[in-house]
Amino acid sequence: MEVVKDPADKQQKRPVALVTGASHGIGAATARLLAVEGFDVCVNYLNDADAAADVVADCQAAGAQAVAVRGNVGDREEVKQLFTACDEALGRLSCLVNNAGIIGRACRLEELRPEELARTFAVNTYGVVYCTQEAARRMSLRHGGNGGTIVNMSSLAAELGSPNEYIHYAASKGAVETITAGTGKELAPEGIRVNAIRVGTTNTRIHLKGGNPERPAKIAAVTPMGRIAEPEDIARAALWLASPGSGFVTGTVITVAGGL
Repeated sequence: MEVVKDPADKQQKRPVALVTGASHGIGAATARLLAVEGFDVCVNYLNDADAAADVVADCQAAGAQAVAVRGNVGDREEVKQLFTACDEALGRLSCLVNNAGIIGRACRLEELRPEELARTFAVNTYGVVYCTQEAARRMSLRHGGNGGTIVNMSSLAAELGSPNEYIHYAASKGAVETITAGTGKELAPEGIRVNAIRVGTTNTRIHLKGGNPERPAKIAAVTPMGRIAEPEDIARAALWLASPGSGFVTGTVITVAGGL
């Protein structure tokens, strides 16, 4: 487990947020915005330590304490280590943003390989479960915590099914929405609000990595607002769900997709 710490004194004065998959894209934008808005931030990443360090530096420049922690959210033991590292560096957790996700290869369902299906669900679905378990153990009033918020990233694909491209991905995000509905009710009496963002096509690297780089332009052409989302569009929604302004909202999925 690799940890890059902010050397500043860790005496806790600000709420602490852990953002998974935060070295690029939506996760990075969310981590930066949370730092600007008063959170200390744990920046989780898997492969790009340099990019994660850049996000940490931006968070520190905004006045936050920040730490980058490598960890695969699809691995139960690495998730435990991730949360322990966050505890030690920043103190008691107040907010979890379950952002880490993969889209996989664009293909018809009949062409999907078993290992691709397993990997998609390990990161997108099991990762949400593992991280939510660790967050609840820290934030729940039942466990001596002070309550908190969990924000899950879903996708418009969960509603549309994404035929001929990403049915496996859509299914993994549909599960995230079910987890959100269930934990929103289960954890509400314990002071934890759980919500999700149903994200439309967003200007990140995920489509290039999935072998479908032309997809964003196609979606922009049919989006009522005339463009795809920028990571900051999603980050602002995540901030609202993490803030007192959404204090009576739980178990809810909000769509941020430009009218689709």
